[in-house]
Amino acid sequence: MEFVTSLSQTSISQFIQENFLYLHPGYTLFNTIIFGLILGLVVIVIIKMFKWIDKDPGDLFIALIPFIFFGSSARALVDNGIYPLTLLLVTPGIYILTGLITIFTLLGSIYLEKKTSYDYRYIIFTVGILICIPNILSLQNVNFTAMSYVLILWAGFTGIFALIGRKWDFLKEKFNLAVLSAHFFDASSTYVAVDYYGYWEQHVLPSALTNLWGTAFVMFPLKIVVILSALYIIDTNIEDKTIKNTLKLSIFILGLAPGLRNFLSLIMGV
Repeated sequence: MEFVTSLSQTSISQFIQENFLYLHPGYTLFNTIIFGLILGLVVIVIIKMFKWIDKDPGDLFIALIPFIFFGSSARALVDNGIYPLTLLLVTPGIYILTGLITIFTLLGSIYLEKKTSYDYRYIIFTVGILICIPNILSLQNVNFTAMSYVLILWAGFTGIFALIGRKWDFLKEKFNLAVLSAHFFDASSTYVAVDYYGYWEQHVLPSALTNLWGTAFVMFPLKIVVILSALYIIDTNIEDKTIKNTLKLSIFILGLAPGLRNFLSLIMGV
């Protein structure tokens, strides 16, 4: 009985290690679904948190960028062997670490705002910049050619839709263009890395489409269709401001975080 129990525990531990707490790159359909469900639950909790603290998540688009950079740059430094390969610095550890730091900083900044009347967003942004300093100082061997390719593509697609937004009220909405631009950054970094520098796409659907079309440029139409559809559904079906802006902030992070990780891994690794 003890042997069977030990064997069972070993099998469960191995299953979790291989599918969720892995130290190797890549996603499967199974863990993608599970991570998606967990993300959904986290978003629900965050919506309740914003209602409790009575703050608009839309106010945090800029303030949270340093925290996104912190998590993404730490992961990129692991990719390039500068930081050690540990569970804390890969999926899901790095997301848990960054998320907890962000939440505690948010709550602490709101407390300080009440005591000092200093805008909590500035406190969050300042803390985010400070925690990024070690990662910034650790960046090495920046390839400016790869950097230029990504930034030109990103600026080009963002600029096109900014011009479209002058005639299309949907993109004039405060956060929609920002969300789309974040995903253009992800698409740009993925396309340059995969098509020009021999990297490969880790996520299930983008990987399948890239293999089908023979180019990661497929990320751009994919992002346009999926992100614009998601934003349209949110704008036309959700009236609650907190829910609406939490969902948009979540989609923004889901674009910018992997985009920054890919971008930094690329410019240090080529």
